[in-house]
Amino acid sequence: MWKGRLPRVLPLLLALGLGAAGGWVFWTLRLPLPWMLGALVATMIAAVAGLPVRGPARIRGAVVAVIGVLLGAGFTPSLLAQAGAWGVSLLGLALYLGLSLALLIPWFRRIGGFDGKTAYFAAMPGGLSEMIELAEGAGADVPRVILAQSLRIVTTIAVIAVWFRVIEGVQVGQVSGQAGFADLAAVDLLLLASAAVIGSWIGLALRLPAPTLLGPMILSAALHLTEITTSAPPSELVILAQIILGTVLGCRFAGIRARSLLPALALSLGATLIMLALALGFALALRSLTGQSADQLLLAYAPGGLTEMSLVAIALNAEVAFVAAHHVLRILMVIVAAPLLFRVLR
Repeated sequence: MWKGRLPRVLPLLLALGLGAAGGWVFWTLRLPLPWMLGALVATMIAAVAGLPVRGPARIRGAVVAVIGVLLGAGFTPSLLAQAGAWGVSLLGLALYLGLSLALLIPWFRRIGGFDGKTAYFAAMPGGLSEMIELAEGAGADVPRVILAQSLRIVTTIAVIAVWFRVIEGVQVGQVSGQAGFADLAAVDLLLLASAAVIGSWIGLALRLPAPTLLGPMILSAALHLTEITTSAPPSELVILAQIILGTVLGCRFAGIRARSLLPALALSLGATLIMLALALGFALALRSLTGQSADQLLLAYAPGGLTEMSLVAIALNAEVAFVAAHHVLRILMVIVAAPLLFRVLR
């Protein structure tokens, strides 16, 4: 039994080992978001170099559930009182998405040479899995869409981290829970674990987008808003979740060679900079109307993944609930609008 199973386990163990090593190197060098970005960079290099690495995609749901519980811990009664003032920035988000799409479709068509269908789904800033599913149904070039969407998430995280560290001089630290396993009471650990498990089941049953993130986040938020618990997941578990998440992202580049990756990376970097410049413009325009800082609004509008941008917000000590709410709404709007708008444009 083990002889047949071991060869399939080795690429997984190699990927996790490289991810942990990359995270440790980034942490030692005091780089931003060390455990996630270090794991991502190490495994992406290995994947592009042709090493036999395979990300632990099957346990990603459990890992994301931990992050969801961590995000829910950022919903406090005092923060909820400010939720009514978020309306202007949430409305502005729809306009931002429309302008982004109007700029990026020509970018991918004229600069990248994509056909119309592929350019549309490559430009759409939604969730990776949802965009892949819609692109397949529309007959787009799915590998190009996967590469464009994956690189958008990676480049957004990197550019945001560098921006806040180098340009603004903000310390982008590591993401961890409030305490370790030894410091948390058994009842708090049980409540947090229940939020992860039951929340994931609810998210899947209701077919929510990013179900294993949103379900646990909503349940955890309810526990923290009612102050049944004020604890966050233990730091050791959060660090492990970041290593696994970064490893899964890095291993998505398996089978892609540097010769094709570099032009795609340049194309994605250009698209990301366009969206971030637009996001910064909205942030500067809306800060006086919303009472939020430009930094906070930039994080809320940045076109990264929901999970990844929420982790960035935690590392920057931003209001996680505000940032997460905007990214949840962005994904919901894209899921609803993308198929309808595609029919109109076609």
